[in-house]
Amino acid sequence: MAAVLTPRRRSAVLAAICLAVVPATACTIADSADAADTSAPANAASSSGTCGPGGGLTWAPGVLTIATDEPAYAPWIVDNDPANGLGYEGAVARAVSERLGYAPEQLRFTRVGFEEAMAPGPKNFDFDINQVTIAGDRRDSVDFSSPYYAVAQSVIALSTNHAAKSRSLADLTELSLGAQRNSTSLAAIEGTIRPLQAPTSFDTTDAAKAALQSGEVDAIVVDLPTGFHITEEQIPGSVIVGQFPRPNDVTEFYGAVLEKDSPLTGCVSAALDGLYDDGTLDKLIAQWLTDSAGARVLQ
Repeated sequence: MAAVLTPRRRSAVLAAICLAVVPATACTIADSADAADTSAPANAASSSGTCGPGGGLTWAPGVLTIATDEPAYAPWIVDNDPANGLGYEGAVARAVSERLGYAPEQLRFTRVGFEEAMAPGPKNFDFDINQVTIAGDRRDSVDFSSPYYAVAQSVIALSTNHAAKSRSLADLTELSLGAQRNSTSLAAIEGTIRPLQAPTSFDTTDAAKAALQSGEVDAIVVDLPTGFHITEEQIPGSVIVGQFPRPNDVTEFYGAVLEKDSPLTGCVSAALDGLYDDGTLDKLIAQWLTDSAGARVLQ
């Protein structure tokens, strides 16, 4: 069973992200959203009357079908159950569905892997929420909603490995590093650390964690909330070596994935924009995602 993060860690990541980008300047998640060139299509009406159960826009009539990966992990989804509305993405999906006018009994959840979700062609879901980075080259195959989270990357090592003593990006260049295949974490290794040896790519984060524990790699790179979850709940003796400086070449924003030219893209984006405006996303970040306090910035 996935553990819910402790109250000590349940404070807003957003404040740390904003302060890292614009020191001594107040900002909100909406400011982070503005920083992403999402260009989400707005060709669908955003009112719940059109976007809701009677609008005829969903994959299954009268039902909103939401996709996640299998398994789905905390702090994004709790207990691998997207239907419970717990975890940051679980709560965001629930809030979006409510904005669109769907009751819990009008929701359906399905499991879709990353490659399947990103492949061109028809989808068997209305939107997928699974820590997918908004990237321009992916727009040839799918639509993205407005962003729902701006995320930092972190480096994880075992405390007994010499990687744990790293204090800068330069200290990491001679290490063996790994991350999930096709992830921004892997791109961060290649584009920001630029190690002397090619990083190892893994099919899943679980495989990367196993390689870390076995000593196959010195360190792995994951998003910061996942990094805190790994070190606090999953791998005893693991530590967060540090987080990447922000902004950088691979600063990422997560967005919901929809079928290319989906009539619901504008609906989901409008719902997320409303959740930015009224502070709901800030509150959900504070509730579910870990604080970056104590994770040094690797320069």
